[in-house]
Amino acid sequence: MLEVLGIYFSYQKEITISNCSFTLQKGKTAAFIGESGCGKSTLLKLIYGLYDLDSGAINWNAIPVLGPKFNLIPGMDSMKYLAQDFDLMPYITVAENVGKYLSNINPEVKNARIKELLEIVEMQDFASVKAKYLSGGQMQRIAIARVLALEPELLLLDEPFSHIDNFRKNSLRRRLFTYLKKKEITCIVATHDSTDVLSFTDEVLVMKKGEIIERGTPEFLYQHPINHYVASLFGDVNEIEIEGTMQLIYPHELMVVAQSSLQVEVINSFYRGSNFLIEAHYEKGNVFFESAVGYPGGTSLFLERKLVSVS
Repeated sequence: MLEVLGIYFSYQKEITISNCSFTLQKGKTAAFIGESGCGKSTLLKLIYGLYDLDSGAINWNAIPVLGPKFNLIPGMDSMKYLAQDFDLMPYITVAENVGKYLSNINPEVKNARIKELLEIVEMQDFASVKAKYLSGGQMQRIAIARVLALEPELLLLDEPFSHIDNFRKNSLRRRLFTYLKKKEITCIVATHDSTDVLSFTDEVLVMKKGEIIERGTPEFLYQHPINHYVASLFGDVNEIEIEGTMQLIYPHELMVVAQSSLQVEVINSFYRGSNFLIEAHYEKGNVFFESAVGYPGGTSLFLERKLVSVS
């Protein structure tokens, strides 16, 4: 189990991480989400032991995680950390990069392991290609395969899909997180992508200005955001006053009706394939809603929040 207990950290005088505490059980996947500069990446590095804490404690399976002041080579053997810079060796092949830390005692076992990992990240056709010839997205996939090679107990991923094309990203996410669950590898992902959070994590920790301001399951945080900041991390959100009460409403929760108290005038219609995202104006600001059809600018409509059935 991972325990983060009241930790504080600062690069210089200004506090970067403030009073962060949480626990994570074996085999679970958690996500740090928040705006850029909120401390997500720093918190991952602290958990891995790359920095020394100002105060507090981090324990992995009851063993203290200590930083550079205590370890000649920072980092925990039972953990693997994937930074955003990949750190591949450019002049050796993809297969050699993935197998860099695997034992050479049994070449057949090593090669089988490399093949398995390349299949997970869908890079088996590039095994003999030197890393310097890969695109940024391909390098990122190889870096993911390499941190999995020795099957860590805890895997720390910093924006692991940021350079990968969307058509590859969805398949890779499914393959990777299915593998982690199968092997019961505990994982923490720092991400800005709500798809990583909603579809693949067991728990979400929302960060702002170095603090964890909310935590819970993806479903709970999405359905019950405590404020506009939390809701906005999952996509577009409207803050609308309806019958004297301010409400946080996602675009898909609004529908066009014949008559209501919320009258809007269409500004733009954005085609998204399966539907249109409509930007409209009402007396107190702009509002976004989804529609099966687009509307010309200037169209007057009435909106209403969809009723949610409770089973």
